Amino acid sequence: MNYATDNHIGNSATARAKKTKTASRTARRVYGLDAENKRCRRGAERQTKVSSCGDATDGFLKVSFLPRLQENKTVQACQDISKMENDFYSSLDSLAEHYTIMPMATRHFEYPYNMALAVWDLEEKLKKSVGNFSELRLLQDSHRTYLLSEEKYSTGTTLYYIPIEPIYQMLREPKHKQNAHLLLSVCSYLYHIADVPYYRQQGSYLYWLYEMHREWTEQDEDREENERYIREFVKAEGIGDCIEKKIFNPINLAVFEERLKGFKSSDAFDKQCLDIGKKAFAIYTNYPNESIFRNAPTHDEEEDEETENESIGMEKYISFISDTKGWLYESIEESINNEFNEYGAMDEPTIIKCFDGRELTENSLDFESRLFKLLDDMCALLYNYKQNENE
Repeated sequence: MNYATDNHIGNSATARAKKTKTASRTARRVYGLDAENKRCRRGAERQTKVSSCGDATDGFLKVSFLPRLQENKTVQACQDISKMENDFYSSLDSLAEHYTIMPMATRHFEYPYNMALAVWDLEEKLKKSVGNFSELRLLQDSHRTYLLSEEKYSTGTTLYYIPIEPIYQMLREPKHKQNAHLLLSVCSYLYHIADVPYYRQQGSYLYWLYEMHREWTEQDEDREENERYIREFVKAEGIGDCIEKKIFNPINLAVFEERLKGFKSSDAFDKQCLDIGKKAFAIYTNYPNESIFRNAPTHDEEEDEETENESIGMEKYISFISDTKGWLYESIEESINNEFNEYGAMDEPTIIKCFDGRELTENSLDFESRLFKLLDDMCALLYNYKQNENE
């Protein structure tokens, strides 16, 4: 079960993002986006399946049709088909070597079906052999024709919000102090190295949401429980500042391995904490300087406002948060639902590889795959902390 998801938002996905003006309560625990939200998907066109007519004679012909070559004005305008084919197959060989796949022999087919069939074959094989494969495209510039592959880590329309109040509670309980100290090392790694935003940082998305909701609450003079709600904001701020000071201290990284080696596991909760600690330390060891945003999609600064708001930035769905239970979170997540509902897609870690004859930079999404699974485990552990404690 993915504990960082459990949320269903409405189905609108084309309008430009707008800032919400009101926040309503919700009785449900909500973590993720609507899985049915429209997303940007591959536009590869496939041939429609054909069925026989009702009065067909016995044993109709079984025919395998070559895939259609998508029309491309640039390709159609190319007069030197021979050069284009040579460029294409040179790029194909480079791609096949990089991904260690055996392409289908297609040179003996006539243009343009030779290239169309080759692209179709490569795409099918990449789907099976490359875990994060997203798209294969055939491009042409003024010099050459080449293939481009896109690898993308799917975040599964999930909000990766790590609650820190459970860690604060562990620190105040002698039974779970070792758990808290180990998780502080994990959080320190996520804070300093992986660059996960913190909700008390003024530039963060959640900081703005907390401030906006506190302002609304303070202005709502008719609310009977207004003072109690204000205390929730004060508590979230106080605990947030306290934990941030602790994970900011680099000593947590310096003693990370020592805490792992000295950790005593006596129950299922301890084992979960230890497992998370080991996973985090392994990622930290293998990727000591990598940020979770290292492969985030980049947007042209000159894009107009509407284009810039077509997708949800990664910094909006990855963050530390005060807690993921109670009135305050329910109020904030309602605003998140309302805002995210109006986006067309989510930014996700993406790698673009151009097989155009230039040296290819070795890169993969292994780091992202491991780190997002770690975040999911952290969300599950901390969300279920009190439940685990009572068992």
